[in-house]
Parts: sequence; structure tokens; C-alpha cells
Amino acid sequence: MLGVEGDGHARREAGRACGLALLLAGLPAALATLPGAAQAQGARFESLSPVGGQPDNPGIGQEPGQDGLPTLRRRPMDGPPRLGNGTSGETSGGESSGGLTSGGASLSGPTGAEAGASTFDTRVRSSGSRTGGATSGANNRAPISLLRQRAAPPRRQGTATRRLTQDVTQIPPPSLRLSPVIQNPVVGVPLPPEAPRPQGAGLPLINPLSGVLTPGALLANSLRRPLATDDAYAPLGLKLGSFTVLPSFTQSLGYDSNPDQTTPSLAKGSVALRSEGELNFRSDWSRSELAGELRAGYLETPQNEVASRPNAAGTVRLRIDANRDLRIDAETRFLVDTQRTGSPNLQAVTATNRPIVATYGGSLGATETFNRLSVSLRGSVDRSEFEDARLSDGTVISQADRNQNQYSMRLRTAYEVSPEISPFVELLADTRVYDLRRDASGLRRDSDGIAASVGATLNFTRSISGEISGGLQHRTYVDPALRGLDAPILAAALIWAASPLTTVRLNAQAGVTETTVPGSSGIRTQTATLEVQHDLLRNLSIIVGGAYLHNDYQGVSIRETGFSATARLDYRFNRWLTLRGTYLYQEINSSVATASFSDNTFLLGLRVSP
Repeated sequence: MLGVEGDGHARREAGRACGLALLLAGLPAALATLPGAAQAQGARFESLSPVGGQPDNPGIGQEPGQDGLPTLRRRPMDGPPRLGNGTSGETSGGESSGGLTSGGASLSGPTGAEAGASTFDTRVRSSGSRTGGATSGANNRAPISLLRQRAAPPRRQGTATRRLTQDVTQIPPPSLRLSPVIQNPVVGVPLPPEAPRPQGAGLPLINPLSGVLTPGALLANSLRRPLATDDAYAPLGLKLGSFTVLPSFTQSLGYDSNPDQTTPSLAKGSVALRSEGELNFRSDWSRSELAGELRAGYLETPQNEVASRPNAAGTVRLRIDANRDLRIDAETRFLVDTQRTGSPNLQAVTATNRPIVATYGGSLGATETFNRLSVSLRGSVDRSEFEDARLSDGTVISQADRNQNQYSMRLRTAYEVSPEISPFVELLADTRVYDLRRDASGLRRDSDGIAASVGATLNFTRSISGEISGGLQHRTYVDPALRGLDAPILAAALIWAASPLTTVRLNAQAGVTETTVPGSSGIRTQTATLEVQHDLLRNLSIIVGGAYLHNDYQGVSIRETGFSATARLDYRFNRWLTLRGTYLYQEINSSVATASFSDNTFLLGLRVSP
């Protein structure tokens, strides 16, 4: 027993001595590598793992290459292997073979004299971390493939999003797949983007320049089309080049109790056939705009051919955006209507036709904006022409003395207090020149006028929008027999969105219009229209409205008061077909016996909007 224990103790002592000898033998080689290690620490590349915050192995202990990218550090070629002789041998930690040792000893590569040996080394530092390197062997890759090794890129966090994004953007939910596709209609065509002007939409009531009043434009025509239509039933229009066009045609059949609009004793009812066409268009330009609305109609009364008559109205506007602050506006307009045979200006009850009145003209102006301040200057030219009247006995009543031209200049200065309110001051100067020097009564009716007004443009979103103004005007006449006129002026065009289903529209005007009544210098005229639209269903709308007219002939004792009421029902089958029913009541009471009348009209028709 003692012998065996002695032998074991001797073996352990021999092993310790052998290990100490090996450690001392490898100490010079370790000291030889210290300068290289110090140099590597000066150019060390490390990268932290984005997951655990620990150093990633591929980037530790590398040095910059010629191109600035990290490469593996080159090991200087030194002597023979630090450990072992390349053959079999024993160590305290295990066996060694082919120059590779096992156990806790360091690893070393072959010398530079060996074929295929690598010049890169893998080392264990005192901190326990290892540097990158490669082992030696005849089948290893060539060293050139390792010269451009780079540090591993940071790990990618998160999960793939392709499938989730595809599900959201490309695969609609079942509720959307079953819903009908509704195209957005072209809305607002052809209304201008700015707030509506008193005479910018619909039929003009009083020609602002020639001062011609046609009660038929106020009372005899049906109300304008509804302000808004549900998107699912609004017409889309036609795309023609860079223009969007909205044509429509309405054919109605009904009854008119007094198509002549004459005294009750001479009234003769008739079946009424009314045909009406509209053409609205607007450009789709990125800058500037060309838009217009044109309307023409004809009322046919087969049982009273004398009362058959046309009417038409239209406006075409061009806006040129010269630059950010300068805008140029051009406009052309026209109005065609007929005179009542019992009108105080005509007084031809026995006429066989209703004389046509036509007014047309144009305007050109510019608006310059200085921050919140804007200045507009606008010049206009208008002409009015009157057709002669023919009596039943063949006599012709000439109205050439009523033909005239008017030239005007308008200056407006506005200041934008807020996006909702912009007050303004406006000055207007005009002159009216008749074709004939004197009229049938021998009077010279050429005149000059000047007017001043103040007002505001309103744009309260989801509430009230439009424009309202008021002021005074003065008109002087060339003939001293005609007394000058001083009268208030009023212009209002307001739209009130009372609710998402109800819209109220108000238009009002007051001014001085022309007349050829002997002894009268002019007519003080006040007009107003009120319309209420309510959507009972998405495709069913009802419109009720009323109009008021008052004429006061200055210098004579002639007074006229007119009133009209209307109701219209629109049922839209789809975007292009609408069933329309209309009732219209008109009445004018005049101090001239032959000028008073009352009328009831019933119409039922179809409106096609391709």
C-alpha cells in the first residue's frame, strides 16, 4: 500500500513539474506577441449586440484595412510552433496530434515554411474573449478570400411586415367587398370657387348695367336646379379633353291658365309644353379656369299660339392666375326674355306677339392682393335691344328708342379680417347712351350715374356663405325735363345650410331701372327671392320658394307689386334620370288696369343628365 501511494505521489509531482516546464517554455512566445496585441488594442473594432448588449465575436480584435473597413489582424511570421513537435506526444491535459493540442493549452499554427499554411491566427486573450482567425490546413481557402472580411451587421429587430401590409392594403374586408362602388360626382360645376355674387348664379333679375327689368325672369321662370345632390345620384358629367361638361335636357307637359299674362277678362288657358336645355362646363386646369352655365327654353301653348315664347340666359367666366397676387377676370353674359303686352312700357294688349328683349355684354377686370388687402378694378360694356310689337290690325309699335348701351367702371377694396369675413367698399360709375337722340315723347334719356356701397363677403363653413352690400346711388339725365334720382341700392346673395338636409337661399336687389313712360325719369325697383330645399330621401328633394317685386315709376303715379310662389319635387331614379313636378303661381297688381294679371302653371316632366 505504501509503495503504491508513493508511486502515485511521484507521478503527480512529475506531472506538475512537466506542466510548469511547458508554461515556462511558452512564455517567450507570449512575450513576443505583446507588441502586436498592443497595436491591435489601438485599432480595435467592437460591435454591441442589439439583443443582449454583449460584444459580438465577429467584430472584436480587428484592425482597419486600406479602404478603412475592418479586417483581421495579421500575425507576424515567427518560429516553430509554441507547443509540441507536430507529432504524437503526451501532455498533462491529454494527447496532441498533427500540431494541434487539446486541453487548456494554447493553439498554434504551422510555420511559414509549411505549404498552404495560413498567416492568420486565433488567440485567447487574458480576458477570455477570442479574436477572429483561421486554422491551417492544405484544403483551406486561399488567404485572398479573407482579406476583405467585415464585421457582421447588426441584427434586425422586429418581425416581417409584408403579410400584414398586404392584408390591410390589398385584401378588403368582406363588408367592403359587398358594398357598391360610388363614384364621386363633379360638384359645384360651374359655380366659381369664391363666394357667390348677387348676379353670379342663375338668371339675373336686373341687368346691373343697362337697368333693364324683365318680370318674366323673376316670376315666369321656374326656380334654379337644387343646390346639392346626394353623391350617389349626382351626375358625373362628360370628360372632353381638359373640360368637364354637364349637359341636361328637360321635357315637361302641363297646363297654363293664363299664358298671355294679361288681364283676367282676356285670359285664355292652354296646354303647356316646355322644353329646356342646360349646358354647364368647367376646365380642369392646374392654374386658371374657364367655366360657364348656359340655359335655354321654349314654352309652347298649342291652344294659344300668341303666348308661345322663348327664354335663355348664360354666363361664361375666365379667370387667369397671372401670379400669386394678381388675378385677371373676364366674363360674357346674355339674357333673352319677352315683354308682357300689358306692360306700362308697352301697353299693347292687342299685340299678336310678345316682343323679345335681349341684353348681352362683357366685363374685364383685375384683382391685386396685398397680404390681407385686395383691390379690384372692373370695366363693363352692355347692350339692350327691344323687338317691335305688332298689333292685330297690322300696326307696328317701334321700340327702337329703347335700345341703349351702357359703359361702367367698378372699383372695390376689400380687407380680410378673418377667413370668414371680408368687408369691402365699392364705387361704381356708369353712363347710359341711347341709340336715338330722343325717344317717342321727345325726351333725351341719356344719363350718368354714380354709386357707393359697403358690404362684406361671408364664408362661415357649414353655416352662411355669400355676399351682402348696401349703399346709395345718384343719377342725372341730359334732358332738364327729367328730374335726377337718388335711391338706395342693395345686393345680397346668401346661402344658409340650416341642416345637412335643409338649405335656404336668399337673393335681393334694389336699384334704378329704365323706362320710356312719358314724364318718368326712371323706376325704383326692389326684388327678392327666397328658396328652401329639403331632402326627404337621398333621391327625393322638395323645393319651395317665393319672389317679390315692387316697381315705383318716378314722376308719375304708376305702381306695381308682384308676387310668385312655387313648389317643385325632384325624384331621381339614378344619376341621369329625374322625375320633376312643378307648380308656379304668379300675380302682378298694377295701377295700370291692363297690366294686372294672375297665372297658375302645372308641369310634370323628365330630366335627363347624361
